[in-house]
Amino acid sequence: MFAKTRMSYGVNEVLLASVLGAVVFSVFAAQPLVIVGVTGPITVFNYTVFDIITPRGTNYFAFMCWIGLWSLVMHWFLAITNACNGLTYVTRFPCDIFGFYVAFIYLQKGIQVLTRQWAYGDASAYLSIMVSLLVLLVAYIGGIIGGSPLFQRHVRKFIEDYGTPLTVIFFTGFVHIGHMRSIDLSTLPTSRAFFPTMDRNWFISFWDLPVSDVFLAIPFALLLTILFYFDHNVSSLIAQGTEFPLRKPAGFHWDLFLLGLTTGVAGLLGIPFPNGLIPQAPFHTNALCATRLVADDSAESRKGHPTRVVDHVVEQRVSNLAQGLLTLGTMSGPLLVVLHLIPQGVLAGLFFVMGVQALQANGITLKLFFLLSDRSLRPCANPLARVERQLAIWVFVALELLGFGATFAITQTIAAIGFPIIILALIPVRTFLLPKWFRPEELAVLDAPTASPFTMESVGGNYGEDAGEAVAQREREMRGANGESGEEGERRSDEAERGEGLGPWGGGNAKAERDGTTRRTSFRSSGVDDKKAEAIELTSGIGGSRRRSRSRKE
Repeated sequence: MFAKTRMSYGVNEVLLASVLGAVVFSVFAAQPLVIVGVTGPITVFNYTVFDIITPRGTNYFAFMCWIGLWSLVMHWFLAITNACNGLTYVTRFPCDIFGFYVAFIYLQKGIQVLTRQWAYGDASAYLSIMVSLLVLLVAYIGGIIGGSPLFQRHVRKFIEDYGTPLTVIFFTGFVHIGHMRSIDLSTLPTSRAFFPTMDRNWFISFWDLPVSDVFLAIPFALLLTILFYFDHNVSSLIAQGTEFPLRKPAGFHWDLFLLGLTTGVAGLLGIPFPNGLIPQAPFHTNALCATRLVADDSAESRKGHPTRVVDHVVEQRVSNLAQGLLTLGTMSGPLLVVLHLIPQGVLAGLFFVMGVQALQANGITLKLFFLLSDRSLRPCANPLARVERQLAIWVFVALELLGFGATFAITQTIAAIGFPIIILALIPVRTFLLPKWFRPEELAVLDAPTASPFTMESVGGNYGEDAGEAVAQREREMRGANGESGEEGERRSDEAERGEGLGPWGGGNAKAERDGTTRRTSFRSSGVDDKKAEAIELTSGIGGSRRRSRSRKE
């Protein structure tokens, strides 16, 4: 973005945008686990607008400011009208395609950084390629160690969480060893501390723009709003995915309102528009998971093998705020000098790391690995093994790759500004077209909901999801997280599927029901009647799932 916008957006602009998003969303957002910053898709959007507008002689920063202001109005309109209820139709199908696209954007940016190194000579280019691949290799090994039984738990956790930044630090110094110090390597360009990259003020003179250009910014703002509606909400969904046992409710409408605010402020400051980051957002939630390794007794062939079990997620606002304030510190003079030492090859390796990590966890990649694996060695526990028609898996993956290819291809042209429309169009394709050929039981396996019913409750739940099955699945997840097994676990699972054992209203969380009963018994022994006890429960959040079930029945 620095090169393609002729230094319009440099390091300080990107850092300030990350600080703005982190501080606002960590303090005020309903979903503070979502990491907000400058994404790959917004980078494509910014330099595409630059290529379209600057040949007309239009002031780029003023035009981007009006895009931000118009988009602010559109975001607020969507938030006020509860437009996030449309997320009920968002499943893994569009999310995996978009995540696959973002991963390849990171890989593409890394390759573009390396191709520019030939301007400094062949030795510089080949050394940058070697360093980028070493950064990828070492960071990847660190991730493997984090999920292995090697070393003590705190050592594994440290390597998993801090392996990548330590790798960047190590290879920044590595290129100065021996004969490598004589090679002229391009480094990260920086500017003055707390100043814009170009010679301008932080506040944009948005009034220095013809009225025609002010209204010309509206369609661009509409495309930006479509992109952020999908990108940020998908980041929030993935960061609160079904694999994370979250206890605090989501708040998509309020967060979209905040996103509109940060978009308008970013336009006034002349910095890139921040929004939810993939894959950083789910990585943040994963880093906050309290886990333990247990022996796997699910199959004879897996007995004794360690399996990581997530006990709970430490849901708080401190980590997001802390990383935002630390990012603000990197805009200071001494730390900008340090950032200037980072070779471009190391940055390319960092792009590769993010791209590969995003691909690893992507549903398209997992399906491809399943299809290409030896049938005799496929684990029976894999849900894809339950799909009777192997052709259905191939067709589903082919459609996902087709959606990715269309999105990625359009971003390589001047029409890249319209790629958010393709991404948004994936939702009705999944909702209305795919069920015409795929069987319901196949789609249930191939395209599960992105987030749990608990997370989706504020937007009306997951489309087409059976409430009883959702409750049963939640019970199974809770049983697995608590380490239950045997007849007791099976009994509770059967009760959940029949809607029994979940309180007098036949739905909700059994544990919450028992907790509420115990608490009311405690209140009763203290001389508090049932109505007052229930009022206290309403205040403290006890028995929330039971109240939700009652309201659905009524």
